[in-house]
Amino acid sequence: MPQTATERTTGRRWLRVLLPALLVIVWLAGAGMGGPLFGKVDEVSSNDQTAYLPSSAEATEVQESLGGFLGDDSLPAVVVFSSDEELDAAQLDALGTAAADAADLEGVNGDPSPVIPSEDGQAAQLYVPIDADAEVADVVTELGETLRADAPDGVDVHVTGPAGFTADLVAGFAGIDGILLLVALLAVLVILVIVYRSLLLPVVVLATSLFALCVALLVVWHLADAGVLLLSGQTQGILFILVIGAATDYSLLLVARFREELRVTQDRGAAVIAAIKGSFEPIVASGGTVIAGLLCLLLSDLKSNSTLGPVASIGIVFAMLAALTLLPALLFVFGRAAYWPRRPAYEPERVAAEEGLPQASLWRRLAGAIQRHPRPIWIVTLVLLVAGAAGVTQLQAQGVPQSDLVIGASEARDGQAVLGEHFPGGSGSPAYVLVAEDALQETADLVRETDGVDAVAVTSADSPSGSAPVTSDGIAAVGPPGTPAPEPTVSEGRVLLQATLADAADSDAAAATVEQLRDELHAAGDGAIVGGVTATAVDTNQASIHDRTLIIPIVLLVILVILMLLLRSVLAPVLLILTTVLSFGTALGVAALVFNGVFDFPGADPAVPLYGFVFLVALGIDYNIFLMTRVREETKRHGTREGIFRGLTITGGVITSAGLVLAATFAALSVIPILFLVQIAFIVAFGVLLDTFVVRSLLVPALATDIGRAIWWPSRLARRDAEPHAPAHALPEHGRHAGAEDDAGASERR
Repeated sequence: MPQTATERTTGRRWLRVLLPALLVIVWLAGAGMGGPLFGKVDEVSSNDQTAYLPSSAEATEVQESLGGFLGDDSLPAVVVFSSDEELDAAQLDALGTAAADAADLEGVNGDPSPVIPSEDGQAAQLYVPIDADAEVADVVTELGETLRADAPDGVDVHVTGPAGFTADLVAGFAGIDGILLLVALLAVLVILVIVYRSLLLPVVVLATSLFALCVALLVVWHLADAGVLLLSGQTQGILFILVIGAATDYSLLLVARFREELRVTQDRGAAVIAAIKGSFEPIVASGGTVIAGLLCLLLSDLKSNSTLGPVASIGIVFAMLAALTLLPALLFVFGRAAYWPRRPAYEPERVAAEEGLPQASLWRRLAGAIQRHPRPIWIVTLVLLVAGAAGVTQLQAQGVPQSDLVIGASEARDGQAVLGEHFPGGSGSPAYVLVAEDALQETADLVRETDGVDAVAVTSADSPSGSAPVTSDGIAAVGPPGTPAPEPTVSEGRVLLQATLADAADSDAAAATVEQLRDELHAAGDGAIVGGVTATAVDTNQASIHDRTLIIPIVLLVILVILMLLLRSVLAPVLLILTTVLSFGTALGVAALVFNGVFDFPGADPAVPLYGFVFLVALGIDYNIFLMTRVREETKRHGTREGIFRGLTITGGVITSAGLVLAATFAALSVIPILFLVQIAFIVAFGVLLDTFVVRSLLVPALATDIGRAIWWPSRLARRDAEPHAPAHALPEHGRHAGAEDDAGASERR
């Protein structure tokens, strides 16, 4: 029996109720499963640099072979004992006893080395192997406390070396699950309350963003646990900020459309559907552009970069899904009450009288000024941006020492400084040389004669210290007179030489020594390869520079193609790309001046410009997409000049709010005391504000207005002959005739 009209209406009404309820339940279930994983990310993440090097790197090959020489996977902790006076025999014996006690600590992987006094007698060093699978930060802390308690009076104790610096990084990332999220959410909440002067709407938007993050983390965590993705503290922090910022931006776009619809319809269900239709294209285009830019990172040689692409892309996917499914469901539930106490009134007559444009609006006045004087505005703006971009020549992005990765106090950094005062700077972090057994002596002689190398030893399980010096006469005995020389440890026909560098392992001088050593060993033709802390840093920097050179042009090309497809134009996308690149250059130039002159940073990682570029270009183009898709929509009905006026007036408020939110969320990264994240936070936050208030508000609309309908070339919009003149609202309040003449001249230029 056919359904009656009443039955069909009742069925649709139930569907409109059940579908939002089902969406909320599904998202709530996903967030319930993903939320508890915030405290478990460290179980599936790693901050070991060698884990992110390309498999072809020498440092990677050496690292993979170390287990055959040094036993179980361990990180060496270098303990430095120092005193203002020369250490006497009793003090050295007490330090030896303390070292023996340290061997019993949980997480210490084997016996420590003997205590080795310095030549000046005022210091001694000790090598303690730390289990790499243990909680390194906790083990290092307990080791330091134990040794300080047992050390004689007047003797200072510092724990440094690879284990010490790893502990610093772990401590630096410790607040990533708590304080980072808290600061980001609070910043967004404050901005939304100020902008919308509503109590419920900010909570609805933040709930959407937080649910998106929980579900994204659920997927990423399980992929990392299965070994499909590599996750680091750095990637984790960026994921959190990116999802919160992007989901909030997309939500604000839909919220603005929903508010527009509520003014012309009383049916909140119809208003939600209309808001989704009006927001779908810009949200999907924006998210798709960001994802395309991020996935270009898959071309990176560094796994820390290539894994960020899919991890962050997963976050953006769920940010879009939440904004287009969960948020509409919540808005349907709350209706006009979501905007309380400033509920939008149902006023279709007023909207018709306003022609869809808000009266007495700052953005309306700005759009009118741009319409009257486009050329002076874009020229002045362009000059200012170019001047700011000139500072990019001052950016020092050749890499930073490991000791400077953490901002603030660092026991490992202090310990390395003390170590350098009494021992060769590279003590505890040698350059490893892997070579065939029959080339041991020849290679050792070549290494020892290289400038910057202080001493050479060979790994030997027979030696009490785990290694034995190699002199020009061969392997030297270790122990009392008459002790035979130990045999070198051999694994797969190769031996492991340890070259102690004269300079700190993370210094530029040590990097130069490793590069020279590699050149000489390669020229010798014995197949020797070099690894270790310094070699890892060298390989990482080289891979970062390669990635930067390769990926940046590809990202630009991919985004350009997407914009051409979206706007059905060639000229407009080219201009949008050029303005966004200029904005990035200005952000990088200003950042360089601030980093050098204000914060006095030691430099920047080579990946900083790459990350800054990917985020700023992909996210910065978002605001141009939001603007130009609305301008194109208005142009179809009103012509290019009026379309630009209306597009800027209508989107100005929401895009500015979105820019403030995204800048605030990225700025929150600066609460994590890791140099890389602090620099990314400044570059992206400043760049987003620049895009929001200068590029999208002034440069793009002024350029588009000055060019006229040719901006849409080669689409049909560029060939439309009949285009309305500027309406009265865009003309100066005084001298209407002069304004009309200006408009006529502009029409001729079009």
